[in-house]
This record gives sequence, C-alpha cells and structure tokens, in this order.
Amino acid sequence: MTDRVHPSSKPTPNGTTTAAAAAGANPSSVTAAAATNPTASKPQLRPPYRPQPQYPHHHHRRHRRSNRNICCCCCFWSILVVLALGLLAAIAAAAVYVLYHPTRPEFTVTSLRIAKLNLTTSPDSSSSRLTALLNLTVSSKNPNGHLTFFYDAFAVTASSSSVQIGNGSIPAFVSEKKNETTFRTIVASSSQDLDTDATTSLRSDLKKKGGVPLKIQMDTRVKVKMESLRSKRVGIRVTCQGIKAVAPKGKSPSVASVSDAKCKVDLRIKIWKWTF
Repeated sequence: MTDRVHPSSKPTPNGTTTAAAAAGANPSSVTAAAATNPTASKPQLRPPYRPQPQYPHHHHRRHRRSNRNICCCCCFWSILVVLALGLLAAIAAAAVYVLYHPTRPEFTVTSLRIAKLNLTTSPDSSSSRLTALLNLTVSSKNPNGHLTFFYDAFAVTASSSSVQIGNGSIPAFVSEKKNETTFRTIVASSSQDLDTDATTSLRSDLKKKGGVPLKIQMDTRVKVKMESLRSKRVGIRVTCQGIKAVAPKGKSPSVASVSDAKCKVDLRIKIWKWTF
C-alpha cells in the first residue's frame, strides 16, 4: 500500500511555488525557475483605486453670477442717487429763482477822461514808448431786493484793439440791496515799451476821427448773501466796450465818448489749471 502526499493548505509566500506544488511539480525545479526569472516570483500588485475629487463647477458659476449681480446693483443705485440729487438741485434752483428772481449786477462806465496818451518814438525808430493817464468813473448797481454782493478788489485794464494802454485797481466794497455805488480810479502806464506791430497799430488808431476804440476789463471775486445763506467766492469779469478815446491836445484832458459803452458780466470758474 503506497502513501499519498497531500498538499498543505497553508498559503505559501510565492504564488509560483504554490501553483507548482498544486500541480505536483518538483520543488527544486520550481526554485530554479524562480531564481532564473525574478519577476515571476513577485506578485503583480495593482495600485489601489483612488477616486478623483469632484470639483463643484456650478458653485464657481454661481459665485461669478452673484458678483456680477452685485456690481450691476451698485451701478444702478449709484446712477439713481446721482439723478435724484440732480433733480433735487434743479428743484431748489427753480424755487429760489421763483421766490427771489436773482439778477446779475450791472456796471456802467460813467465817464472817462484822458489826461495823457502819448506815443513817442526814438530818433532811430528802434523803439517806441507809450505813456497814458486815464481817469475812469464806474458805477455798480445791485438790482436785487434779496441779494447782497461782497466784492474783492478789482484789477482794471484798459486796452485798444491790439495794445494794452494801462492798469489800475478799484478797492473792495459791498453792494447792498437795491443800491448803486460809484467809484473812481486811475488807469496809467509809464514809458511802456512797444514792439513794431503794436506801434503801427496804435499810431493808426490815433489817427482815426472817431478816436481810439478802448476796452475796459475788470476782474474780481464776489460773494453773494441771500437772507442767512452765503455762497463761496466766485470769480467774475466785467468787460466794457464801445468807448471812443481821443488823445488830448495841450494840457487840458480830453473826454472820451461813453454813450455807446456797454458792460457785460461773466462768471470766471476755475477748474484746476483752466479758467472758464
């Protein structure tokens, strides 16, 4: 009676040896095969499965849409607030105009006397000089019954069509309601050098029968008071044209014609470096 060899039920560390033993192969031959092919002795391990993370793309889209909605809402409300403020300012301005009827101040050149208006040229005609002395009288009228004007000092300039005749100034004053103020000033220039073009133009004007056309320009700043309210100081420019001046003959001054003189008042608003 022969003895049968049963395979062991314990797992062996080598799968090849186990398979060979199960097939009834010689263990020594199995060991030699494993030594010849080392990769065959190692088990082929499969890497563990790692699930890929799922990114919530729809959350990013919702976040972007929410940011856009917030920006649109902010722009809409900003525009709405600006329009509302503009509407309130327009309503307030209309109410003030209806209640108080504000009117610009009025300026008039009352008289202008020319004491000197001499143009002298050097013997070699290389240079020309202008000497002028003018006595100017200007009146300022406030036609408003509810507004008071506070004027700073005026800078006065008299000029012809192409030449500046002289400079002067008027002191600061207050123009009360329904009040008219008259002031006098001297506009002068002493030995002002002129170039060739200015000399030719002024000499041509002096020969005119009607006289030299003059322009009086006055620059200042004014503050307006209405009841208990006061505005900030705003620049204004008063321009008077239509004046005809004749150079005096002898020592007695000549009187300029101011019957056609008209004065215009314009606001001078300065924004950064520009003045409008």
